Amino acid sequence: MNDQVRKPLPHDAARLHVTGEARYIDDIPTPANCLHLAFGVSPVARGVITSLDLDPVRVAPGVVAVLLAADLPFENDTSAGAHDEPLLAVERVNFVGQPIFLVAATSHHAARFAARQAVMAFDEEEPILTIEAALAADSRFEEGPRVYAKGDAAAAIAAAPKRLTGRIEMGGQEHFYLEGQAALAMPQEGGDMIVSSSTQHPTEIQHKVAEAIGKPMHAVRVETRRMGGGFGGKESQGNPLAVACAVVARQTGRPAKMRYDRDDDMIITGKRHDFRIDYAVGFDETGRIHGVDFVQYTRCGWSQDLSLAVADRAMLHADNAYLLENARIESHRLKTNMCSATAYRGFGGPQGVVGIERVVDHIAHELGLDPVKVRQVNYYADAPVGGVVGGAAPAAEPLPRDISNRETQEDVTSRGAAGAFPVEGAAVKAKGGQTTPYGQEVVDFLLGRLTERFLETSDYAARRAAVDEWNDSHPVLKKGLGFSPVKFGISFTLTHLNQAGALVHVYQDGSVHLNHGGTEMGQGLFLKVAQVAASRFGIDLGDVKITATDTAKVPNTSATAASSGTDLNGMAVQAACDTIRDRIAGVVAELHQVAVETVRFEGGMVLAGGNEMTFAKAAQLAYEAQVSLSATGHYKTPDLAWDRIRGAGRPFFYFAHGAALTEVVVDTLTGEYRILRADILHDAGSSLNPAIDIGQIEGGYVQGAGWLTTEELVWDGKGQLRTHAPSTYKIPACGDRPRVFNVDLWDEPNPAATIYRSKAVGEPPFMHGVSALMALSDAVAACGTAYPALDAPATPERVLAAVKRVRGV
Repeated sequence: MNDQVRKPLPHDAARLHVTGEARYIDDIPTPANCLHLAFGVSPVARGVITSLDLDPVRVAPGVVAVLLAADLPFENDTSAGAHDEPLLAVERVNFVGQPIFLVAATSHHAARFAARQAVMAFDEEEPILTIEAALAADSRFEEGPRVYAKGDAAAAIAAAPKRLTGRIEMGGQEHFYLEGQAALAMPQEGGDMIVSSSTQHPTEIQHKVAEAIGKPMHAVRVETRRMGGGFGGKESQGNPLAVACAVVARQTGRPAKMRYDRDDDMIITGKRHDFRIDYAVGFDETGRIHGVDFVQYTRCGWSQDLSLAVADRAMLHADNAYLLENARIESHRLKTNMCSATAYRGFGGPQGVVGIERVVDHIAHELGLDPVKVRQVNYYADAPVGGVVGGAAPAAEPLPRDISNRETQEDVTSRGAAGAFPVEGAAVKAKGGQTTPYGQEVVDFLLGRLTERFLETSDYAARRAAVDEWNDSHPVLKKGLGFSPVKFGISFTLTHLNQAGALVHVYQDGSVHLNHGGTEMGQGLFLKVAQVAASRFGIDLGDVKITATDTAKVPNTSATAASSGTDLNGMAVQAACDTIRDRIAGVVAELHQVAVETVRFEGGMVLAGGNEMTFAKAAQLAYEAQVSLSATGHYKTPDLAWDRIRGAGRPFFYFAHGAALTEVVVDTLTGEYRILRADILHDAGSSLNPAIDIGQIEGGYVQGAGWLTTEELVWDGKGQLRTHAPSTYKIPACGDRPRVFNVDLWDEPNPAATIYRSKAVGEPPFMHGVSALMALSDAVAACGTAYPALDAPATPERVLAAVKRVRGV
């Protein structure tokens, strides 16, 4: 193993971020004669446009052009695929903030001022804003609900010794990236266009811009160096800005730039989908679930966006860590008159996880059992340590050896004992097979042994006793402990998106130029992929440069989403690097008359028998031998097969796991609370970069806890978002983080054949925030005997109301 991977290296742009030198879209020097754009938006949530006077807009200072839908030359669509999201409204409006016209002016402020001068009138209609209203109007994106099922949930629930029903509501979430949506388009000769966009999906921007200006995709080049945060909010939401800029640039021949102010950004762009989940569950005296029935309702907003896939993933994570022999999951995707909900970290998975975690917590309360024990009794069985799954060769057949010293299967299996199932009763579970409600066999589960270690390292038993003792002697301040596990599926559920490409050049001085289809939004993807490249060539990380994501270099890329960035792009880069390295090895082997497979690359040197030379020298020799030092690489995730209509197949390549324990204290007179401590043990496989991964876990926990505690989106009865600025929408601040915050990595290689046996660490840690909601519920439960049934976000107001319910006040 080369020492460039699995090292806790700092983020490659950390210094640039701190000093302000990191360049974002708004930092690109504004081209001469550049126009600045702003949308004129709807002030009503639903209705017909009856009059539109834009003369005051046209005469406003600095205005160069004003465009309506009828003025657009080609496609008027910015959707992610459903063709139901026009750039500019036609006749009707569907939410407050929907763009109706576009202003191009000589400055950003002139464009924004002019956009507000329009005189508009509407024939307003009653907006559909609630789940109940959508159901009554049968306002949906699919005809009827979608259902995934395993066994006979209804019969199992009816026959179970004990039964419960309940409901949990959870709100949406604003992405609140530091850099708002932004784009810059520069017209080129022949009608071509170069677009710089703050986007997680450059290829989608390329596709939508090409449609909008009537050109093939080869005429549009999209570049993204970095984003100031994305979290899914820049997977599809950047389309309108890039398209608007390109259309204006085409029409005027001048560069065009657009960025949203924070208020505009929050009003116009999509959020996390809010959910309501109704449940019925049958169980026994040990807490073991015999059958469960979920009905998931989600408000999708006015257009489809990515809602169907988000709702699917919520269904796919309705089991979380638990083997459900009889389960039924019903999903309603409801169309409402508000900004269209979109991708957000976890992509529906967190909502599904919260649903089952509420069920298990409710069961534990009903039985008077420790919630951790109830979770453990329902776990899937642990797989044997060192097993191989998902596209890797069987344990008895080592992976093909190559001249890079790639880790073989023997290396993987030798690090862990091929032990029996460590969880009591697991072998019994395994006899009938371990399948999810959608039919995927779970062969890499490890939460049994991870939980046992975590309970020891977090000192759970002693802390549980201490919390109970505290609550017995303190009538006002109540403490709570909340435990939650996660089993999160890794892969795009739209199977063809599970691919990536890369382009690698080695120059004759030995320096390496790298480009791939992933985008950097602060998560450290570029650094991890550079570590992979350095390790393949055996050189120092400083010799590798990753350049901006560019559709002209790597085409047909998937979005950097679904926690797939490192998995996909790392493998594509490995393939390209190995191609070049093998060519160099051939030249060196011929020079020294040794077998090519004996040539090694390590420590900046190329070793051939008893001879050695620097990597730079070897690259020079290959160049002089007229050997190509440039290569592309491509990777597709193997062994995936998913039928989303039937809800059957294998949508995920592997599962990432983890467990979290949160301790809180609640003031029962006001509902205010503090997170006192959080402990997390997370499964990152063989981490490519422990420092980056731990940072992702910490950030994911805080963001997840924020979603479930303080972050509240409020729409009024007219469909206007009232929480559209930092003054009214509260994300967690530094003072809200746990006073004690312990994060550790579970050190076990991924049994699936991923890049250096690592696991994705983008979305899975977000679910650790669920433990904060469980801790608040535990604290409130200490106030009486009734179950708290705490909804999310569990704001102080909701916590206080729950305290009163539990006390019977």
